[in-house]
This record gives sequence, structure tokens and C-alpha cells, in this order.
Amino acid sequence: MIRILLDVVVTPEAVEQLRQLPNVKLHQLEGSQKSVPRPAELLGPAHVMICKRPPENIDDLTSLKLLQLATVGYEHLAHVKLAGRPFTVCNARGVFDTAIAEWNAAMMINLTRDLRGMIRQQEQGAWHRADRFQQEIRGKSVGIWGYGGLGRDTARVAKALGMTVHVFTRSGIKPRLGDFTPPGTGDPEGTLPDQVFRQGQEREFLSCLDFLILALPHSEKTTGLIGENELRALPRTAFVLNPARGPIIQEQALLKALQEGWIAGAALDTHYRYPMPADHPLWKFPNVYMTPHVSGGDHSSLFPIRMGQLAVENIRRFLEGRPLLNVVSRDDLREASVPQKFW
Repeated sequence: MIRILLDVVVTPEAVEQLRQLPNVKLHQLEGSQKSVPRPAELLGPAHVMICKRPPENIDDLTSLKLLQLATVGYEHLAHVKLAGRPFTVCNARGVFDTAIAEWNAAMMINLTRDLRGMIRQQEQGAWHRADRFQQEIRGKSVGIWGYGGLGRDTARVAKALGMTVHVFTRSGIKPRLGDFTPPGTGDPEGTLPDQVFRQGQEREFLSCLDFLILALPHSEKTTGLIGENELRALPRTAFVLNPARGPIIQEQALLKALQEGWIAGAALDTHYRYPMPADHPLWKFPNVYMTPHVSGGDHSSLFPIRMGQLAVENIRRFLEGRPLLNVVSRDDLREASVPQKFW
């Protein structure tokens, strides 16, 4: 008998599908957004756990074979040292990609048309048909730094909007057939980009962009990856979007770039502190959009559907001994860092 602990909200249909799997006993826990202790008598026999955060008493999961996370990032779990534990870890790649890709598209359009400026005009009752309010993103170039699920679905949306897609990766693009990809989303074969840049071609990649979108995970290696040199390499007309993790961009370099006009503006959904202090200077720039880490989240009406689909598929694969989706490697788990005050 395979015992499964479900500690995340999925659809009733997904719950029933899990219950109907052969040789499975499912126990639903009362959901929690935080890591809390769970009864040891439930944790000890569990072979699979599906959750946003493991229980505070994770050491009681003595029989665990698979930890299915309901998050894409796992840097907030570095303190439990998942890389050294005997079970497989899978994340929720693919569950949030379409929502974040839509946020990217919305921010590119809003920045290009200066929506904040139009709203200020509206609030003042001013009729002003400025040229900047009438621009389009069709034909513009978007550079995606990182090409996992988030980057691939952003590329799909950008291509549909008539944009040129450039991608920067350390080692080029390969098919990603081992990830959860809802039908009609993403770029599992890796065929959408118009041009691919690799390590050592950073300046060439950055110098021809209208938009730079960060789509890579936060780790010790990526902390501070974007600094003064990278921001200065962008055209002064370029916008920077960060739906990935705030500390990937050096905070003071970003402030200086905005203050001195190295870039045209920014859209930021991930930040340096949570919540960002009300007096932080990033709030004050008229050409910056600040959203409170909502580009993709588990309060979307589609989250329970997609998370349920991923959970059912991976449990089926687990029972049948087939390769799992979204496996996080031991090396990636080791590289994960815990950002200060991030969660």
C-alpha cells in the first residue's frame, strides 16, 4: 500500500483520481501556507507527500520516497538540506508559467504605452494624446535570460504578439520533455527563439534588446548576476522585467540605472525585502511597475486544476516506475540559497 499525504489544494476531481489509483491510501491534511508540525504517526508511514512546504518535523518522514512540491522555487527550503535526503524531489514547473508569461506580456505593453502616465492623466482629467501612449510591442525584441518553463511560455506569448525572441542560456537550448507542460503552452522542443546566445556572449545578447526578462532560478551563482555592467550594456530605450527573484539584480545598480537613465524603466514582481518598505525609492519612479509577487501564485483559479494534473500524473508515474516529471537534481538543490527575508 502506497500512502500519500496531500497538503495542498487541488480540485475534487484530482483528489478522486488519486483515491482511485490502485494500491493507494490518500490522506488530506488541512492546508497551511507555513511549515508547521504534523502528526508523526501520519508522516512516518508516508511514501509520497504533496505540499508547498514540508512539515516542520520533516525528519519524521522516515519512509518518504517522493516529495512533490507545489512551488517552482526551492531556495526557501535550503535549511532542511533536501539534497542530502534519501527521497526524490519534484517541483511545480509548468503550473505557474502561463500566468507569469501573461504578466510579462502585460508589463511589456504597459511600459511601451506608458499606462502609468495615461492613468495619471485620467486622474487629472487631462486629455493628452502623447506619442508614447500610442506605441506597439509588435516587432520589438525581447531577451529572455534563462529558458526553463517560465522562459519558454514567455517566448510562446511573445511570438504570438509578433516579437523577436532572443534567449541567453549557459549551454544552449535543448528539448525539455521531462517537465510538466500543459497542452498548448511552453516550448518543449525548444524551437521558438529567433536567436540563442551562450555564456561569453552576454554583451552581444543585451545590446540589441527592447526588453530584458529574467527567467532563471535564484541560487548562489545567480545572486547579483545582473549588475552595472549588464545594465549599461542594454540600450537606453530598453526595459527590464524581473518576475524571477529580486536579488538576481543588484539593488544599488538597478537604482542607479533608473536614476541616471541607463534603461527606460522596469517592471518588478520579485523584490529585495518582503514586503518592500513603503519608503523604498523603487516605489517612486514613474517608469517602474511594482507588483507584490503575484505574477504567478496558488490563488489563481487555475492553480488547483494544474497542480492536480501534475500530482496525478507524477503519482501514476511513481506507481508504474516510469520517469517522473520536474525532478530537481541534487546539484540544483545544493546550489539553492536562502534569500534574506524572502518568504
